[in-house]
Parts: sequence; structure tokens; C-alpha cells
Amino acid sequence: MAQDDLLLPWLDVAGNVALGALLRGAAAEPGRLAATIARVGLTEHAGKRPGALSGGQRQRAALARTLMEDRPVVLLDEPFSALDAALRAEMQDLAAEVLEGRTVLMVTHDPGEAVRLGHHVHVLTGAGLAPVDLPAGAPPRPVDDPRVLAAQAHLLARLRGAT
Repeated sequence: MAQDDLLLPWLDVAGNVALGALLRGAAAEPGRLAATIARVGLTEHAGKRPGALSGGQRQRAALARTLMEDRPVVLLDEPFSALDAALRAEMQDLAAEVLEGRTVLMVTHDPGEAVRLGHHVHVLTGAGLAPVDLPAGAPPRPVDDPRVLAAQAHLLARLRGAT
């Protein structure tokens, strides 16, 4: 999933979510397609083209397209950046659930997101990758867990050069 949604403007939401199957010359399974669109909250918008959607709706359509694919390795670049805080947490939970057991490489500039979702987190520096200590517990970690909040604060301080 690219940072930009890369939705095809001539396809509606359902068509964009089913794009992988279309490109393989297959049809997306209708029940799974509808369920995935519903899980990202876009059922009412399934027939709309990208130009009629908000930025957050477009990003959720792109996320749904990614979640429709059954791949062992998934690349996510800022997958939740256009979402408000409540919807962001909801989509993070959904992605963690659907992608469980897969290798996911996610790029984010949000320390809270990294701490909450990462099994392993690294900061890219001029010298290379530097590991980040994470609180115990499997992702997604609770957004209000004091250990998660402390780790988020520590990571932000590190990014700002304070530690």
C-alpha cells in the first residue's frame, strides 16, 4: 500500500478494492469483497468513484484493496496518515487482525503508531537502522496503556534528538 492511495479514477470503490483479482484475470469473491468494504466502513460508498470520496475514504479504500490480497509479505507506507484519531485506531486494529501471521513492513512517521503496532521498530538514521525498545505485549497494544504512552514519548524524544 503506497502512501498515495493510487486508486484508479475510472473504477468505483468496489472495483478498486477488487483490482488485484481483476489484474489476475479473476473475479473477486463477492462476499469477501463486500465484507472487506464493510470492515473499512465504505459500504455506502462502494459505487462511488475516487473523485467523490474524502481523503480518509480514499485511504480506507486503498487499505481494503491491500487487505483483499492474501500475500505473505505486505508493504505499508503511511497507511493511516489521512485518518482522524478514532478511525486511525480502528483501522490499525483491523489491519493487525487481518494481517496477523504475515510479514508486514510498515513505514510511519508517527511514534505512537510505531509503538502500538510494531513487533520490531527501527529508526532510520544517517548511520543506518537503530532499534527501538518496545513495551511487552503483542500488537496492537492498547492506545492508553501507560507503558505504550511512555515508549511513545521516549521515541518522540529520541526523534527530536533529546535522548
